Amino acid sequence: MEEYQKEPQVIKEAIFLGNQALSNAPEIHGVPTGVEGLDDLFFVVKKEKGKLVKKNLGGIPAYAVFNITGVSDTGKSLLVEQFTIQQAVRGEKVAFITVETPANFVVASFSLRASAMGYDFKDLGDNIILIDAASNSVLRENLPDMLHTLAYVIKTYKVKYTVIDSITGLFENREMQARSVVRRVFNFLKKWYQTALLVSQKRSGHEELTAEAAGGYAVGHIVDGTMILAKELIDTQFKAKMYSRAVGDVVRLFRVDGCRMAGHDSRTHYMEITETGLVRIMGAVGE
Repeated sequence: MEEYQKEPQVIKEAIFLGNQALSNAPEIHGVPTGVEGLDDLFFVVKKEKGKLVKKNLGGIPAYAVFNITGVSDTGKSLLVEQFTIQQAVRGEKVAFITVETPANFVVASFSLRASAMGYDFKDLGDNIILIDAASNSVLRENLPDMLHTLAYVIKTYKVKYTVIDSITGLFENREMQARSVVRRVFNFLKKWYQTALLVSQKRSGHEELTAEAAGGYAVGHIVDGTMILAKELIDTQFKAKMYSRAVGDVVRLFRVDGCRMAGHDSRTHYMEITETGLVRIMGAVGE
């Protein structure tokens, strides 16, 4: 409370005229994700010949920080691994912070994902810089050290893309601090102009298709957008009719729940995980 006891000050460096801020704003473009069907869900509206025209972005908006949420076994890690491989194939450097699984096991998964996408991991592996917070409790439990390490990686390797799997692991057993942790990570990623995916875990009691995750709505309220991955057991005739599936089937679902930096298709889509372990976004439910 000490900061509130001093004389209030005007923080002039925090004040910007709109055009001044706009001159420093980056140009938004699409970043291909490597996930079939996902890149088609984002668009921008531009004025051409006096008319507003919707233009497909061809990927997620650059510099956006996305929350990737869902319960276990919905494909969250597969999705961010595909994204990581796709950037590495493009010759871009990606910082991948693994909080749940030691780096050597994550690399084994990357190798499988690369093969399924038609690439040899050895040809692109050095474009992926792993930060192993799963094996290092200092990184996992001390956010300043984590962010300082990430800053070093960004500067050293000229990284433009960051993935954290999962950010939930950075506030595990202290969910009251979730909002503070997510805010600091988000502000850091914005400062460094990163395009980022943050995996967050849902608790089993959360509704499948909400943006809520462990720590409440902290992640979804702070980030630029949320992608929700879900699965649902078809256990009633009503669901069977709604999803055009048989009772007893499991249907996988996907939805973009908000995106500040571009327009997006907000419908719920079918999703599948292929036999080779790739996430694929399909048509909208009800089409």
